[in-house]
This record gives sequence, C-alpha cells and structure tokens, in this order.
Amino acid sequence: MMRLLQAVGQNSLATVAGLGDFAMFATRAVAAAAGTRHLGRRWTRAVHELGVRCVPVVTIVGLFAGLVLGLQGYYVLARFGSAGVLGTFVSLTLTRELAPVLGALMIVGQAGSAIAAEIGIHRNSEQIDALTTMGIDPLGYLVTPRLLAALMVFPILTVAFTLVGLIGGYLSGSLLLGLDSGVYWSGVHGAIRISDVQECLVKALVFGVVTTAICCHSGFTTHQRTGVSGSRAVSASTTRGVVLASIATLAADYLITSFLV
Repeated sequence: MMRLLQAVGQNSLATVAGLGDFAMFATRAVAAAAGTRHLGRRWTRAVHELGVRCVPVVTIVGLFAGLVLGLQGYYVLARFGSAGVLGTFVSLTLTRELAPVLGALMIVGQAGSAIAAEIGIHRNSEQIDALTTMGIDPLGYLVTPRLLAALMVFPILTVAFTLVGLIGGYLSGSLLLGLDSGVYWSGVHGAIRISDVQECLVKALVFGVVTTAICCHSGFTTHQRTGVSGSRAVSASTTRGVVLASIATLAADYLITSFLV
C-alpha cells in the first residue's frame, strides 16, 4: 500500500513539475519575440512549414468529412421528415466542432510531428547548445517563429476546412441524394451566425498555440527522455508530442465549448 501511494505521489509531482516546466517554456518563447533578430524570415519559413505543406491533407480531410456528414445527416434527418435542414446540420457541425478540431489534428499529425523531430535532432546534435554558446536564444530562434506562424495558419486552414466541408456536404446531399441545392445553401446561409464564426476562430487560435508549443517543447526536451538516447529519443519525443498535442486539442475543445455555449 505504501509503495502504491509513493508511486502515485511521485507521478503526481512529476506531472505538476512537467506542467510548470512547459508553462515556463511557453512564456519564455513568447517573451523572446522582442529580442529575436531576423524574425520575419524564420516566420515565413514556419508559415510554409505549418500552412502550405498542410493544405492538401486539410482539404482532403475536410472534403471527406463533409461528404460523410452529408450522407449520415441526410439519412438521420430524413427519418424525422427534416431532410431540408441538412445545410444547417452540416454547417453548424463543421463550424463549431469538426473544422477546428479535425483541422488541428491533421496539422499536428503532419507539421507537429516534423517540428518535434527537427528540434529533437537539433538537441541531439548539440546545435541548440551551439546557439546558446553563440549568444542566440534557441527559443527565439526555433520556437517563437512557429508560435507566431500558428496564430495565422490555424485559423486560415480551419476556414478552408469549413468551406471544403460545406462543398462535400452539398455533393453528397444534393448531387447524390437529390436534395434541392437551393434548400441546402439556404440552410447554410441561415444557420451560421457571427458567434459561430467567432467560436471557430477562437478554437483555431487556441489549438494552434497549444499544439505548436507542446510539439516544440517535446522536441526541445529530447535529452531528458529517460531510458532512451539518440534516434530512439527523437522518436519517443515525436510520438509524445503528437499524442499530447492531440489530447490537449480535445481537452481545450471541451473547455472552450463549455465557456462559450
């Protein structure tokens, strides 16, 4: 019994210490923006890394999400004689939940994993120590541009996900199942309000900052992985970053929804 309590206590203290370390890491990364030189050039590279490279996967997933919503929504609503509100169903589901959450998960899966692996390799090859030796803040050099890029990239890709998803819902609901296209787009137009768009963008901003910071922190602390080293440590850090970022996305989604609903 004492061993169990000791293990629980140690794990709890380690979790609290890890959260504190992450909070300090994120705070220092944000504060480093003021003293970082040539920030614009690295920000542009981060926008390409987080945004441009993720456009294909985000649009493909958005299209199929809309197609599935159109199919499932039509058959469910038709049971109650309400197939005409399919546009309302698809638009609100995408705008309020699926677009920010699935979009963030796709970006984490592609760009977040690459970020964690790249920074982890920098740590293993002692490039981060070299930056510190030269008087360059490694957080400002490696992390800050990506955090700033996430503030622009995540909302844009979320909007793109929503628009493509609406087209997917139209393809399955109107072209495949015969719902009048005017009824569908009228439902879309009448359903979405400013508050829905604001909730979507707030979620995208929060998800972008949180997930990017988690992936960067996971790669930055690769040398602290116990029991592994070298390439295995980079692999463990990448996996940990993607898993924690995905969990944080879902947890943040619940918290934001509970406050905004």
